[in-house]
Amino acid sequence: MNQIAVDLHFLPSLEFFAAIADAEEILIFPKDQYPRQSYFNRTRIRLSNKVETLSIPIQGRRPRLPLNQIKIDHTQNWKSIHLRGIQSGYGKAPFFEFYFPYFREIYESEEEYLWRFNLNLLTMCLKLLRWNARLSVYQGDGYAMDFKDIRGQIVPGRPFSDRMHYEPVSYTQLFGLDFEPNLGILDLLFCAGPELIGSCGIQKKD
Repeated sequence: MNQIAVDLHFLPSLEFFAAIADAEEILIFPKDQYPRQSYFNRTRIRLSNKVETLSIPIQGRRPRLPLNQIKIDHTQNWKSIHLRGIQSGYGKAPFFEFYFPYFREIYESEEEYLWRFNLNLLTMCLKLLRWNARLSVYQGDGYAMDFKDIRGQIVPGRPFSDRMHYEPVSYTQLFGLDFEPNLGILDLLFCAGPELIGSCGIQKKD
């Protein structure tokens, strides 16, 4: 079985999905320590005049805790900011009305922990992509297990071109003349839709 261990990202990038495209089982580890400068609480969308980073505020400053103990700071108005940004960026996209309700429902939940919130989003993304890979949660660190481990590789501070996971394939985006590669998965879902996803650089290989 082709198993790949990954970090649990918030609405992951196309590089993330390209990296797991052949996985039969995707392994995630809730007891891994919270990483600074990661995609655990941030994703990227395209607006009319820029690429915007959406981030989820967390309680505390740089907590040295397992991932599954990181709590979302619901005292901040981040949900409304995210939903307005997504609607502004993709409201006129061809598949926005089809996909957006799935994500809005998760956003409108009162999930306390960021780990569970991200897990719900990733589960939904895999379903919408029509991928049948099993998503498994492991309670240990997994380092003695025999699988491909890409944890710690896909990080904001290093361009995707430094790695070999993702080769951009352009699709029609709403704004600008130049294609912006490796945005969050929302960009691909809203702009390309189910019939074109397989030709946009993250397809599962036979």
